[in-house]
Amino acid sequence: MKIEPEIRTVAGVVRGRRENDVVVFRGIRYAEPPAGARRFGAPVPVQRWDGIRDALKFGPPVPQATHTGSVMSSVSGSVGDGSEDCLTLNVWSPDLGAAGLPVMVWIQGGTYLENNSANPHCDGAGLARSGVVVVSMNYRVGVDGFARIAGAPDNRGILDQIAALRWVQDNIAGFGGDPANVTVFGESAGGACIAALLVMPMAAGLFRRAISQSMPGTYFSERLATAISTTIAAQLGVQATVGDLARFPPRALTDATDAVILKMPEFVDFWGPMALTPTPFSPVADGEVLPRAPWQALADGAARDIDLLIGHTRDEYRLYTSRPGGEPTDARMTAAFDHLTPSTDGSGLYRTAYPDATPGQRFEVLNSDWLFRMPSLHLADAAHAGGGPVWLWELAWSFNSEQGASHALDFLLIFGTLSPDEVRAHRSAHPNAANEITHVSRHMRADWVSFATAGKPGWAPYDPHTRTTRVYNAEPTTQPYPEETSRRIWSAHQFDTLDLLHSE
Repeated sequence: MKIEPEIRTVAGVVRGRRENDVVVFRGIRYAEPPAGARRFGAPVPVQRWDGIRDALKFGPPVPQATHTGSVMSSVSGSVGDGSEDCLTLNVWSPDLGAAGLPVMVWIQGGTYLENNSANPHCDGAGLARSGVVVVSMNYRVGVDGFARIAGAPDNRGILDQIAALRWVQDNIAGFGGDPANVTVFGESAGGACIAALLVMPMAAGLFRRAISQSMPGTYFSERLATAISTTIAAQLGVQATVGDLARFPPRALTDATDAVILKMPEFVDFWGPMALTPTPFSPVADGEVLPRAPWQALADGAARDIDLLIGHTRDEYRLYTSRPGGEPTDARMTAAFDHLTPSTDGSGLYRTAYPDATPGQRFEVLNSDWLFRMPSLHLADAAHAGGGPVWLWELAWSFNSEQGASHALDFLLIFGTLSPDEVRAHRSAHPNAANEITHVSRHMRADWVSFATAGKPGWAPYDPHTRTTRVYNAEPTTQPYPEETSRRIWSAHQFDTLDLLHSE
């Protein structure tokens, strides 16, 4: 008879499963369900239980547009299918008996609108086989996680992440991990949450290293976040307060959010450049939970004791322009160059810098720069200025000509969950891409694991003079930062909290 592994956590015993050479625990509750009176509150520590709880399947996703559980239609959150019990995490361990393996805690992206740790592309088994304990979690998104609501704490989704990190500190030793050697890593919205965690007092001491992948540079002022939440609540005919919004089930809030997303460009003269992004949510610099946006805080020395690995893909915005209907219209291009560039003549600036590019290609480069690439580069500069150790990377390899080295490709390579067969089947795959992907994936994963283990990814630290960068192509190289043209355009710009431009 096969005996499955059991681990005693602070709250109770969980039973996992051996899957080949990795032990997996799925759906461990790290906080009480955010339902009823707890719905818009800070996460509440999980209550102790007696007996043994199976941890064999992923917990239900947090409320989001793609969620079909009955909690989506329930105001109280008390439902029969258990779908309100969504604040769960998962652990992959290569050796439960190990003495202090490095721990890597994954914070998934999803435009602050989606988050589901059951995503098969975020399976931690491949990373765990490299000698680390891997943790992933569900955290609240959308209105429930990131809207500014009167009577509720800001940044509830990040507070969930902090609760999960506290769980790691209290329990990961039992899974073979070292609580003193925790690395947080995340992509897109997850990467921006990590940049926020670096400067949040509540997160101090919960991790030793951080990897931020393709972080969007959008952090909201209280005024801007309030204006956005007020507009979403107005779709329902109410105010953005706990009392008013608690009367509606999560599906009503996701529907109201979707309605606002469709007309966000109409608000650009009031909400500023964030109105041209795919999401109405971002972390809120409220002066308390998140004291301020991360760039100046890091430059002033916050998190100087945290090792930081940061970077982006080469063709970040291609993910969006390559989608059906993603080709920019003349109106979209005009709005982008009017509102996103660091110059009053944004169109002329990019036309001069990229003379051989088409207008659509310049639109793509601009959005890549403003939303992902330059915020990441400037965060590296800020961390160096503050005295912290920082390393920079760029993913330049791609497997198809349509998407290039697009947003989100990096984490597929790190986890190793994009197979050669999937690459080979793509209609515009490069001839040798199916053979190259295993090689590129192995290089990136080894560097991430080396960084998580000892803070040494394998190349020289970043400094603003040499701008040493690890560039991942079919063969990785170490060279000066490759996006020098865009760097010069943005060299005098100061990324900071985005504020409301005008009252509506």
